[in-house]
Amino acid sequence: MRFTLLSLLPLSLAAPSSLHDAAAKPIYWLLAGDSTTATNGGWGDAFLSKTVAPGSSGKNYGHSGATTASFRAGGDWGRVIKDISTYKQDYRVYVTIQFGHNDQKETSGVSPTQYRTNLATFASEVMTSGATPILVTPLTRRTFNTTTNRVIENLAAETALTIDVATSSNLHFIDLNKASTAYVNAIGQAGADTYNWVGNGSTARDRTHLNPWGEVVFGRVVSDLLVEKYAGEFGQWTVRNETLSRLIREGKLA
Repeated sequence: MRFTLLSLLPLSLAAPSSLHDAAAKPIYWLLAGDSTTATNGGWGDAFLSKTVAPGSSGKNYGHSGATTASFRAGGDWGRVIKDISTYKQDYRVYVTIQFGHNDQKETSGVSPTQYRTNLATFASEVMTSGATPILVTPLTRRTFNTTTNRVIENLAAETALTIDVATSSNLHFIDLNKASTAYVNAIGQAGADTYNWVGNGSTARDRTHLNPWGEVVFGRVVSDLLVEKYAGEFGQWTVRNETLSRLIREGKLA
């Protein structure tokens, strides 16, 4: 067997520089989801503006009322896929995919089986287009059971299906439902109500959507989950807020 000089070098030296360059590329985030990701009520805008480091960027395509079916039918998904082509040369493109709040409604026309299939298809199309999908379990609602004083976990089925899609295909995912539920339980109903959305004529009882400070808090939850699980991919490109992260981690009202 013949050995070349290159074959005797350590892999870190022999690997093409392009591999290292690719790992050092900034990130372009494309956020796909419903109103709990969208502008005015979701975590998406604050995630982009407060946690994404200079040099990286992104767009929030969260759409109020969207299901995994309507997000495609209405053209939002096509714009996400188009943006992958636009940005993948200069960035590592990641697409967060978080649905469930509207898919679960009886009027949605989306069965649990279809929900799972739609998520899997989204992820497959992202990879085929040259980006990395990140499945995100749905943000918890913040209404408590008055007997147990625990948040009512009415997105458990959608959470389980999302995780099943991710684990069965070895996809990136974060369990936002678990993390947000734990935090809301820790701060209680009164604390959780300080994050309620009050815009567009809604009342202080809107325990699904977020006010501007709630967007910052739960945008930080998303960021911390990503960095904790995939530090090598996101740590360098994340703006930290240790004070806020500590409050969340310790279950204290931020």
